Amino acid sequence: MSRFFITTPIYYINAEPHLGHAYTTMVADAVARAHRLMGDDVLFLTGTDEHGQKVERAAKKAGLSTPEFAARIAQKFLDILPVLDISNDDFIRTTEPRHRAASQALWRRVREKGHIYKGKYEGWYCTIDEVFVPDTQLKDGRCPICSNAVERIAEESYFFRLSAFQDRLLDHYERHPDFVTPEARRNEVLSFLRAGLEDLSISRTSFTWGIPVPDDPAHVMYVWFDALTNYMTAVGFGDESPAATKRFDSYWPADVHLIGKEIVRQHAVYWPALLLAAELPLPKRIVSHGWWLMEGAKMSKSIGNVVAPQAYVSRFGLDALRYFVFREMVFGQDADFTDEAFLTRYNADLANDLGNLVSRATTMIHRYCEGIVPAADVSLLSRPEERSLSNTVDALVKRVGKSVQSFQLSVALREIWDAIGAVNRYIVAREPWRLAKDASRRDEVDTALFVAADALRVIAELLRPFLPGTAERTLRMLGVEPSPRAWASLTRGDLAPGTRLGEIAALFPRIEHTVQELRQMTDDTKPPVAANGPVQPSTQAPLHPSTPAPVSIPAPVSTLAPERISIDDFLKVELRVARVLAAERVPKSSRLLKLSVDVGTEQRTIVAGIAEAYEPESLVGRTVVVVFNLKPAKLMGVESNGMVLAASPEGGKPTLLGFTEPPEPGTRVR
Repeated sequence: MSRFFITTPIYYINAEPHLGHAYTTMVADAVARAHRLMGDDVLFLTGTDEHGQKVERAAKKAGLSTPEFAARIAQKFLDILPVLDISNDDFIRTTEPRHRAASQALWRRVREKGHIYKGKYEGWYCTIDEVFVPDTQLKDGRCPICSNAVERIAEESYFFRLSAFQDRLLDHYERHPDFVTPEARRNEVLSFLRAGLEDLSISRTSFTWGIPVPDDPAHVMYVWFDALTNYMTAVGFGDESPAATKRFDSYWPADVHLIGKEIVRQHAVYWPALLLAAELPLPKRIVSHGWWLMEGAKMSKSIGNVVAPQAYVSRFGLDALRYFVFREMVFGQDADFTDEAFLTRYNADLANDLGNLVSRATTMIHRYCEGIVPAADVSLLSRPEERSLSNTVDALVKRVGKSVQSFQLSVALREIWDAIGAVNRYIVAREPWRLAKDASRRDEVDTALFVAADALRVIAELLRPFLPGTAERTLRMLGVEPSPRAWASLTRGDLAPGTRLGEIAALFPRIEHTVQELRQMTDDTKPPVAANGPVQPSTQAPLHPSTPAPVSIPAPVSTLAPERISIDDFLKVELRVARVLAAERVPKSSRLLKLSVDVGTEQRTIVAGIAEAYEPESLVGRTVVVVFNLKPAKLMGVESNGMVLAASPEGGKPTLLGFTEPPEPGTRVR
């Protein structure tokens, strides 16, 4: 069994947690869950960084003692973990006695090896990022990291001989090209190193909220010396007991330090230099992600543009939030958080794609096989459709594992959703509801339903690190009890015929509200949140998750009789002929195209979900049918004034309605 030790940064407690903190923790959680499923012995650490001048000032502003303020905010970081269903194995606070012992032990070790000396520091200091800023790195007299004002300080200080480790760090980077990822962050660090390193001030005397320097309590440790040590504290460093020593030898060095890109320098320069000075092993990888932006700016409590994850869990369910952040952010790059994108992902990907597949596959086994997984006819598995889907599923298992190892979670989910589409298309191609009408084709029905259900089982297993509640509910609907090490032996074809399906429940009920309507709903009667429940519409509060109730088994979609409407109802919908003048993709959407159309009396912009079926340039000059009198709606930030009509087969791509001899734009369609 391999050991895998992953850490988040410990979060600074000058403000309450928001999506930026939650995202890092959720990514680490997904990777930790995946490694457990692979059979690894996982240690997943998170926690809070509670020392430094910034915390002392925040406490004073709040009218609290510094220890009381630290405890209050640290508790908020603890409280959010169960809301996000985080599977951490340890939570560390830097105010704990074990951490004080570890930090002082590291200080003594570095000092004894001759790498710490006393001097006087005079220069610029940023209390926001807790970093010293050389004159040459100031940008218009401000911190190059956060752009806030810096302070001039002059005081006695202990220094770490950082300059002595420049060549050794460059050599380590040369020998370990994956030490810092992504490549853009690695290049930034190499540029910083090659510019030359100055010795680092590692103590302060102008405030007292910190860990005292050993043998000189007038000094407290520089907050980053203290904070970075936490990764070793959690595995027993500073504790001389045999059990702690064994634990440290087992888990150190860490496999991954997962961080935001704003603290790469501290982790990729200061931390490895300190470890080299202490003659301790370096972490294997430092992986950094981008920022969540709102209207182009990094989320920040100080400017008030933060997203509270609890609100989205309450409205949409936890797994919807987890899916959105994993799928929307290309790892290492920045990403925009918008309500429009969230709602689109929820309805299109979760409700339509995944929810539809789970419902169809389980419903038809109940309807046509009395709720028992049928056996496939081996001779039918060699047909092209079955072979194609089998190849897709086999490749998926390997690709998802590889993507998780490289932290490309958006890629892993895209590949899983491609497979979901493939299974939906397979069901449409095989049409079990039609085959079931002919008793002589029973083997074809059983084969189609087994192949679909088995592929869904593999998909659900692969979703477990990302959407743990949804994935495990899906497995239980298929009659499969989730195994703690399922990925170690995950393969297609292992769904046992004769397995009785579990109770069916809706996963992601479609939300028939606009973003504006959701925002207008009151929040006065919000019930307790069920972490992984689906949402249910309410006129009194935002959409609330709830424990799903058993649902009746519907007939297959293709056999349902639609509710009939009157001619008066039909005439309320005004259909018109339109000609496409221009078309382009909507940024950050794989499904949407922005069309400029001539509707006879005017030109309009219409957003259409047809990007998977049509290239934008192929639509220019094409005649289509549009709903002319539809109320405007915003999709991914673009106002759409109408709807393009298309045939949309279940699991297939849309096909636009058209004409053999196109009428003039503006012509009524009756």
